Amino acid sequence: MAIQISPGVNITEKDITLIVPAIATTPAGMIGLFQWGPGNDPTTITSEKELAQVFYKPAKASGAMTDATKYNRWWWSAANFLSYGNNLKLVRFINDTAGSKTATSGTTAIDGHTLCNLTTFRTLTTQSVDGAWAAKYPGELGNSIKVVVLDHYASQGYGVASDGDDNQYADYIGYFDGLPGTSPWAEALTGTQVKDEIHILVIDSDGKLSGTPGTILEKYAYLSKASNSVNQNGTTNYYRDVINNESQYIWAINHLDVLLSNDDNNSFNRTQYGEIEVAVAGSSNWGAEATSSTTAYNVVGMTGKDRLVVNSLYGGLIGTTPDDNDIAEAFNTYMGDPEIIDVSMFITGPLGKTASYRVAEIAEARKDVIAFMSPNPEEAGGSFNSIPSSYLEFLLDFRTNGDSTSYGVADSGYKLQYDNYNDEYVYIPMNADLAGLCVRTDLNNDPWYSPAGLNRGGINRVIKLPFNPNKAQRDDLYKVGLNPVVSFPGTGPVLFGDKTLLSRPSAFDRINVRRLFIILEKSIATAARFQLFEFNDEFTRAQFVNLVTPFLRDVQGRRGITDFRVVCDETNNTAQVIDSNNFVADIYIKPNKSINYIQLNFIATPSGLNFEEVVGF
Repeated sequence: MAIQISPGVNITEKDITLIVPAIATTPAGMIGLFQWGPGNDPTTITSEKELAQVFYKPAKASGAMTDATKYNRWWWSAANFLSYGNNLKLVRFINDTAGSKTATSGTTAIDGHTLCNLTTFRTLTTQSVDGAWAAKYPGELGNSIKVVVLDHYASQGYGVASDGDDNQYADYIGYFDGLPGTSPWAEALTGTQVKDEIHILVIDSDGKLSGTPGTILEKYAYLSKASNSVNQNGTTNYYRDVINNESQYIWAINHLDVLLSNDDNNSFNRTQYGEIEVAVAGSSNWGAEATSSTTAYNVVGMTGKDRLVVNSLYGGLIGTTPDDNDIAEAFNTYMGDPEIIDVSMFITGPLGKTASYRVAEIAEARKDVIAFMSPNPEEAGGSFNSIPSSYLEFLLDFRTNGDSTSYGVADSGYKLQYDNYNDEYVYIPMNADLAGLCVRTDLNNDPWYSPAGLNRGGINRVIKLPFNPNKAQRDDLYKVGLNPVVSFPGTGPVLFGDKTLLSRPSAFDRINVRRLFIILEKSIATAARFQLFEFNDEFTRAQFVNLVTPFLRDVQGRRGITDFRVVCDETNNTAQVIDSNNFVADIYIKPNKSINYIQLNFIATPSGLNFEEVVGF
């Protein structure tokens, strides 16, 4: 207790109600290739609808896009997982050859900048580039975006455009309730009508993002040109801040020089409106100060009242397709540290053999993740459309020189499914489905149940299996740790195996046992952190045992384990252990096992035979 100097009563509280916490068991991590969306940064996706909104729809496998089939398979792998669960940590991998470029008033686009996400945008030095807008993300889809800006004087019929779409005031102002004018903030500040407001439209001019040319993607009304303008609720109303905070399609890069004058000659007075950054594309006076606090800054090169500005974005690049090894390394970069991102499964999608095993190595290094993978017969010269007699050998080759690990799980290949976005049939790897089955098992049972079999192993969205292994072929696959997906008459496709890629006989060669120990280890390790910096004495050791025992008893009651014992006393915490500042607990677990083999013996007996004579009871 605290040492008291004078007489008194000191009250303290000690919390000994610590419990082993529940942990997330169903988040999956995936890194892949997509046409649109934030890149090189994990994004949580909860549904297929959200996947299509954030990362656009799947590429058309039969379309003109380079490597469309690979992009398509990544998209559908993510969507297939989301048909079972609702927590996918997704990273769109973007390499340095991708580009997010900008529309300008006829000058150079952004070169050398890949705007993947908010972080890369914030590092962009606007003084070094021209143009007012940039597509939010890299890719050709951004080239379909048109940005329209109108201020109060657009009604006079004056306009400029980078794409020849001049003087279309009537076509655009009809999307708003009225003309932009003077914001309440500016009028309260100045007492005059300074016409600081603008309207902004973001339009899908070619229909690549929405499917319909001319679709209005976003509409922003009554924004202000003044950098310190605020709404009545105190939020910013400065057009660049609003766009950069809210838009799903564009970044506001530099000021539009044509927006900065209120009449033929005058621009904003900085004393009245804050730091208005005056910029003329390609000039050296970016951010130039007015000559005095009362002198208006004349916009260079502007004549007349140019109040309608139409910019069509161009120059966006998807870049060269990253190879499998790049994507595998990205798993290490963005998902290799369990203290940074919490996931339980890695989805390898259409990755090839070498890259898939690299992801499994990353999972094993984390010790709390299982990597799900699928052999790709195309990688070994096979085909999905024509199943050769050597198809089984293509699959078995996946295990040749493959790592032995209980942190990896492989299935028997791909499935044919319908792509309702592009009205075509596509072959998609099933590793996302296996991860999804684990999620469904978590939701309906517990992580230590096997995800395989007729009760829990049904695969979603299957038109047909290009390879439907028979009993002899399933035996060959199972010997090397490949889990067959089989379509039985009347049942549909089902996962018919629950092995990990561990080659040697062990309890950990089963998915349910490996997942059981991941849950136990992760949960108990999280609780054990609260023992750090405490004394290694009898009280602390007893407290730890009392912390872990109820948790394991609960798992036992839910059929995860058959028995357990926790040893944490002076037998394993010797004086040498204590003196070295260590703490040891031995936790013995008897995991429950899934049934893989059933033997049914039917015995015919004579009519007069007494059963007790045969079975002994």
